[in-house]
Order: sequence, then C-alpha cells, then structure tokens
Amino acid sequence: MKCLKDFVLENKDGDKMYEIIVVGGGHAGCEAAYASSRKGHKTLLITSNLKNIADMPCNPHIGGSAKGIVVREIDALGGIMGKVADKTHLQIKMLNSAKGPAVQSLRAQGDKIAYPKEMLKTLQAQPQLEIKEGMVEDLIVEDNVVKGIILENGEKIESKIVILTTGTYLKADILVGSTRTRQGPHGEKPSLHLSDKLKEYGFEIKRLKTGTPQRIDRKTIDFSKTRVEPGDNKYLTFSFDLEPQYKIEDQIPCHLTYTTAETHRIIRENLNKSSMYGALDDIEGIGPRYCPSIEDKVVRFSDKERHQLFIEPESRYYDDMYLQGFSTSMPKEVQEKMVHSLPGFENAKILKYGYAIEYDAIYPTQLKNSLETKVLENLFTAGQINGTSGYEEAACQGLMAGINASLKLEGKDPIVLKRNEAYIGVLIDDLITKGIRDPYRLLTSRAEFRLLLRSDNADQRLRRIGYEVGLIDEEQLSRLDQKEKAIKKCLEWCREQKLKVTKEVKEIFEKENFSIPTATLSFEQLLSRPEITISFLEQFQTFPYQPEIKEQVEIYLKYKGYIEKSYKEAEKLIKLEKKQIPEDIDYDKVSNIASEARQKLKEVRPTTIAQAIRISGVNPSDISILSVYLKKEYGKDE
Repeated sequence: MKCLKDFVLENKDGDKMYEIIVVGGGHAGCEAAYASSRKGHKTLLITSNLKNIADMPCNPHIGGSAKGIVVREIDALGGIMGKVADKTHLQIKMLNSAKGPAVQSLRAQGDKIAYPKEMLKTLQAQPQLEIKEGMVEDLIVEDNVVKGIILENGEKIESKIVILTTGTYLKADILVGSTRTRQGPHGEKPSLHLSDKLKEYGFEIKRLKTGTPQRIDRKTIDFSKTRVEPGDNKYLTFSFDLEPQYKIEDQIPCHLTYTTAETHRIIRENLNKSSMYGALDDIEGIGPRYCPSIEDKVVRFSDKERHQLFIEPESRYYDDMYLQGFSTSMPKEVQEKMVHSLPGFENAKILKYGYAIEYDAIYPTQLKNSLETKVLENLFTAGQINGTSGYEEAACQGLMAGINASLKLEGKDPIVLKRNEAYIGVLIDDLITKGIRDPYRLLTSRAEFRLLLRSDNADQRLRRIGYEVGLIDEEQLSRLDQKEKAIKKCLEWCREQKLKVTKEVKEIFEKENFSIPTATLSFEQLLSRPEITISFLEQFQTFPYQPEIKEQVEIYLKYKGYIEKSYKEAEKLIKLEKKQIPEDIDYDKVSNIASEARQKLKEVRPTTIAQAIRISGVNPSDISILSVYLKKEYGKDE
C-alpha cells in the first residue's frame, strides 16, 4: 500500500489534502472509495478501525430478495461487492427459483473473516486510494461549503469533497435489557460529536434502531432436530466477469428450526425486561419494520404458533452460528431461556448475546438525487446514515456517491438512475422523495417495473453506464456486446426453427400432459406457452447457445407481452421525468395547492414532475395546479 505522502495534494499552506475523503469503512465507504479512486481521484478512506473494513456486524450474508439484484447492479456498474462475495462465500443459491424471473434473486452466505480480508486486499491494491485510521468529529465548512474533515485529535485534513458513510456509529448505543452502553457493534467507541455538528449545520437528525441475534457454538447444537438448507446444485455468481470460485460439493449448509410455544411464553412473560418494551424508558429509535425483533414478532403476530429461524455459519474459520430471525434486546439470563427452548438448542452455548443498537441518521429528503446534501455543498452521504438497513442498500449508495462526487469534480452532470433502470434508482428515489419512518429495506414490491429490473439482465441495463463513467473497461463492454448479439441470433433462430406435429412429438407432449399443437409452430410460438421451456424443446432440437443466452431468450419470449407493456409504462415515466421543475421555484407563490402539498414540495424540492407525483401528500389536483403555474411562469408544458 502506498504511503500517505506518495499521493497527497498540498494546499496553499503546504498541508496535506485530497480530492475526496470517504468517512467510514463499511460497505458504503468501500464502494465509494473504490469508485472515486478508480476514476483517478486522490481519495482518503478514513475509518476508526482497519479491522472493521467491510465488517458484517449483523447478517453474515450478501444478497437476498431484491438485495441480490442490487449486488448484480453494483457489479454491472463497476462496483466490487459482487466480486468479493463470489470469492469468499460459504454457499450460494437463487431465491424464488420456482417463481417468476422478476422476483428471483441471489443470496450468498458470506464468510465474516474472508469477506472483509478480501475487500481490504482489493482496496489496498487500488491506486490513488489511501486508508487511514481515525475518528472524524467535525467537518471543515466555509460559507456552507465542505472543505475537509477534523479528527478527534484536532487534526485537519482538507479535500474538495467529503462522503459520509458512518453506518450505525453516530452516537451509537447498545441496548440489552435495562442497560444502555454508548458503543459501536463490537464494543468500539462511537462517533460522539459528529451528528451534533451536523445538526448545528442545519441537518434534521433522526434516531433509528436495529438489532442482532445471538451467536451460538456450533458444537453445542443438535442439528438432527433441524432441517438442512444447502446451497444450489449449480454454479452461480453475482459478478458478470468472474467464473465460479468454489466447488458445489464444498458449500457449507445452513439449517432451519422454529420457535416453540415455550419460546413465546418466555418472551411474553419477560416483555417488560426488553429494552424496547419497558426496561428502558428513553428509547427514541424506530426499528426496522421488515426485520423485527423476536419480541415484535411474538407481539404483532400473536396468532402464529411458531416463527422460522435460520442457523447460519459465520465463517470457515470459527464455530459461531448466527441465529437469523431471533434478534432481541432481552437481558442475557432471559436470552439463555429463549435459546434453550428451541429445537436442537436445548444444550446450546451462547458465544455472543443479542442486542439492539440505537444510532443517529440524517433525514434523507435533505439529499439531492446525486446523494449530495442540500444543506452543505460538496458533502455526500451514503448508507445507514441515510436511514437504510442492509449491506447491499449501503453499498449501492456508496457506489453512486463515489461516482457522482467524482463527476462533480470533473464538472459533469451526476448519474441518476431511473426507477425503470435499476433497483438502485428505486431506493434512492424512495429515500429522497418519501423520506423514512424506520430503517429502509429494499423489497421487490417497491419497484413498479420489477419485470424489467431482473437479476439476469442487470448488465444489459447498466453496464454501458458503468463504461461511460469509467468503471467498466473495453473488454467488459465487448463481452456485453457479444452477449447481446448472441441473444438476438438465438431469437432469430427460435423464429426460424419449426416443430412438426409427428407421432413422436404427440407422445412426448402427452407424457408431460401438455396441450398438443394442432399445426406446425415455431419455437418462438411454443415458448410463449407458460408450460413450454427450452429444456423441454431440446428433446427435439438442441439449442446451439450458452445457458445464459437461452435463459434470456426464454424469459423474453415467455413474458414478452408483459415486458413490452412495462416498457410502455416506463416511457410515460420518462416523459414526466423530462418535465423539469426549476430549482428556484417559490412554492408559496403557487396559489390553491393544499397546505400539506406545499409543505412537502418545499421539503423535498423535486426536480421533475414525475418526482413530485411520488411525494406522499401531493395529490393529482396539486400536480395539475403546479403544472399550470410552471407553464405560465416558466413557459414549461404540462
């Protein structure tokens, strides 16, 4: 790794200076620092502890429903999460493989030792990137423009842009029973003053909460009372560039167990001892709605007899097993009883107790769609500081912040992904337009164009954008061109290839209980039938194409009508996105719009009519009035 002096700039006083400083070494910080340095900008990644680079303090996995598609999008754009996950995971599978392609998503069981180690290795090898340990407690601000950072020891480091990716470390409190301890996820010292400084600069700060379950000694679990959950029996990768880095037979299984009536009784009888249910009366943070604690599950879903829990290995290098779905802030003695009530855990040894963590975040409507803040110029934020949950949500924000910070240095317009282009676009638009109540989690149901935003086509959607910004090289782009040409040829081949209805053909269709064609049909026509697959048709004629090409063709032909309809709907959105709202608009001068709509428009300050439509509290009548005003005052068409 290069020394600090090897690539610092100097200011007028001869002090060290960078183009971009990234604060925080979690998943958002790693992507931001990699992107900006890869684009040739002198970047400093500063973290409180090098050992926590790309740390996984909670779930030991990458991907999952919707999230796995985000990892594919990160890779398509030139980010690194997918490649690091592919090199280090314990197992991988495609979720929802029995359902339609719109909801299929990769999930890999990560290795908590190997993943951070591989990420650090990748960052250390990256030119133009320096990594430094330190605690940032303030920003250098002049006339509402950020000029650098101030460390806990008073040291100042100047830069042109700062990206904050502080995760859960802003005024972090660990909550267990009736105890509150000001510390980070691993007992580290949190950032004590930075969120107060942000508040002084004009930011609205929101208190949020998340939690984690126990870690159990593998040797003390009776796995015979659980169900094995293996990885898939075929090779899969997040990255579009890497060949599989593992052997199918070497994958480490997860296991499934369930809570019991005894578990629920213990929880109900001890609710007042939980931090979140009365043991602490000063809780401000709101927990994640879609990843609730086990106390929340028992209370909110009292009619359910049991809740499923996944037993997940954390690493090849130690025996800690993660009890997914059992996060809690109960006292340790109650956690002992809860764990021992689970099938297979009667004699389990808890290596680390569950806890809740409360922390500060900024309200995300204070961000532009580039992830630069509206409050301070040249300050970008990404990850859990913006109110999201999850490694993948953090990483994609970090990547976009790194890209857009670099583009601003280069005097170029930011890259803003639309809702029909990427889940990343959905996430950022939701944050800046709707704000948050609890930690935001990406779901397939949040995407109105999810049939277009599939795992299989992320490279076709985004790789050229990655090339335009300089994170994808010529070779990677050439592979995409070849893939798209092969898809086009395969589609043409399917139109030309015919299946005659012979006696043998009828017998094969009858064997599968498929409706027998009454006339000669092309493979294109046959694949439009829900039950007909390429693997079925290969009984008659081998398709001379690679598996990924056949997959793309089958999806397109099977869902052609729905896909074309989605594109038409997306075109309407694009038209509305082109209807710009001037930055200097004074909403107090727009007569007759509802007071709530006026307030929300002033808060969010949408850049387009399409964004204004998506703001909660802004009704169609308000949009009509706004459109008339824009046409009258600015000459803009409705």
